[in-house]
Amino acid sequence: MVTIRTEIVIHAPVALCFDMARDMDLHPRTVWPRTKERLVKGKVRGKVECGDQVTFEAKHFGIRQRLTSCVVEYERPRYFVDEMVYGAFQFMRHKHVFLEREELTIMRDELKFAAPFGAMGRWADRYILKSYMTKFLTYRNEQLKRMIEEEWRKKRER
Repeated sequence: MVTIRTEIVIHAPVALCFDMARDMDLHPRTVWPRTKERLVKGKVRGKVECGDQVTFEAKHFGIRQRLTSCVVEYERPRYFVDEMVYGAFQFMRHKHVFLEREELTIMRDELKFAAPFGAMGRWADRYILKSYMTKFLTYRNEQLKRMIEEEWRKKRER
């Protein structure tokens, strides 16, 4: 199993960060354009909450894939956790944590996953998927940070 941890500082209140991170209307705009990711089933609009399922369709490594995840833990505005219900991985769990620090929010992600196919999957985890998923998650978080900070700037100007 692979664990990836990322952290990014966002200049906006924790509640805004939490809500925008779980907003399915924003999600496709925060991932790599080349994956052509779209939401196809479940909670495809609005903000996910505990028990909500979402099915994503995207192209990774030249192959169109579907992944369904379910929000299994949720405590606004501190954290939420989604787990894969169906998809290419043997296991996937993504914990999103939001820490308030004065006028900043620290957004942390912990993504755990394992590829199927035994030893071959473990090799792919270590030498291909860990790097790929780290870059994917980092890109998404940078896009989300940009959107959140822009939204916060607009709110302050009103």
